[in-house]
Amino acid sequence: MTAIVNRAFAWCVYAILFTASSLTTAAPLGQASSVQDDNKRIVTDAFDRWAAGGTTFFNDLLHDNVVWRIKGSSPSAGEFRGRDVFLERAVRPFANRLSTPVRPTTVRLFADGDHVIAHWEGDGVARDGKPYANSYAWIMLMQDGRAAEVTAYLDLAPYDDILRRIPLPAQ
Repeated sequence: MTAIVNRAFAWCVYAILFTASSLTTAAPLGQASSVQDDNKRIVTDAFDRWAAGGTTFFNDLLHDNVVWRIKGSSPSAGEFRGRDVFLERAVRPFANRLSTPVRPTTVRLFADGDHVIAHWEGDGVARDGKPYANSYAWIMLMQDGRAAEVTAYLDLAPYDDILRRIPLPAQ
């Protein structure tokens, strides 16, 4: 009987120590979840404004010195250093070939500390009247309430098709 009581006591002590060590190795009260929740809210709000017709998504969300990586093997893949470079070389050449801008239609966000992952569907219409649809996954490293690094995954075939098929409008 004493052995059973000793084992039960040992398990209780182990459970208390495990719980205490988990609490003391975690971030200070509310900090980790607060940063994580704040980051998720910032990205959610930016997507909500964009879906509602807003046009300042990238300016609102990206650090001036963001590093944006588009993964893939097409000519559109690559790394863009700086928000203005990314907008000039990747966003505007594509957006100028559309008659209606891409809007997020379904967004799922996941947050883990300083990272927010946005998985979203986007739809728009090209200048020739044909629809554009794509699925995106963006992994964003947030710093000071803005995305400092973004790794973007999307099907580059429809994106590249717009760039090939539709000439840039005269400016």
